[in-house]
Amino acid sequence: MTHRCGTVSLVGRPNTGKSSLLNRLVGEKLSIVSARPQTTRHLIRGILSLPHCQYIFLDAPGNPPRLKSVLHKALNRRVGEAATQADVVLFVLEALRYGPEDQAALERIPAGQRVIAVVNKVDTVKRSAELIAFLDRLAKSHDFAAIVPVSARTGKNLPELLRVVAEALPAAPAAYPEDQLTDRDERFFAAERLREKLFETLGEELPYRCEVVIDSFKEEGALRRIEATILVERGSQKAIILGKGGERLKAMATAARRDLERLFQGKVYLGVWVKVRRAWTDDARVLRQLGYE
Repeated sequence: MTHRCGTVSLVGRPNTGKSSLLNRLVGEKLSIVSARPQTTRHLIRGILSLPHCQYIFLDAPGNPPRLKSVLHKALNRRVGEAATQADVVLFVLEALRYGPEDQAALERIPAGQRVIAVVNKVDTVKRSAELIAFLDRLAKSHDFAAIVPVSARTGKNLPELLRVVAEALPAAPAAYPEDQLTDRDERFFAAERLREKLFETLGEELPYRCEVVIDSFKEEGALRRIEATILVERGSQKAIILGKGGERLKAMATAARRDLERLFQGKVYLGVWVKVRRAWTDDARVLRQLGYE
């Protein structure tokens, strides 16, 4: 059997389950997940190596129209980069839902790119007739290479998705060692796990005005000693994150540390501080330092 290898970008409007799908396909939590849109900010590669094919999945940010900062523009560029770099694009949407945001996300994919529609969350559909009718309308709306209904939550039909994707990838040797899951390092995941806690804990807008910076990451025997800073734009935001007597920050740091200990399979010390950096989401210099430019 010919071995295949290529890049598979996951694009779509926010909250369609792109990150959950990546995590399920790779078998490891690489992308952080929350119920809020725009949780993903970075291009994250997840690598799945099977005997006949190596899939290099690329999870891209969503594109909420309400954010118009320099950060937002940088995220938009990343969406375009993900679709352009791919051998095949997975256009992820929710079962029974296709609106203007979905259409806008589809239109951002370069013309001529091979696109597979992945209809996620089919486990939430109670009547199969509704799903069949939706898939029929979707097939008439665009010239998709294939349409595959799946559930990232339950794993339903993911083997079929992998089969369809493999057929669309070029014949090539593996690009990464078979035991490698991602191109990101532990430092990156430490920042992402803490940022995930911000999205899980804080109010509607505040997580979008926060960023996590890893100041120090050291291995001392079996212990990983991590020092991190949460950037915010105003003093009032810092007070919210800290909570009364610093209890909210302590709870988030503790939850992140436990996640990291499970991920790294070892002891972790996590020290976290909060720092005000005025209008960091509109500061190109700061964004370059954070890896967004």
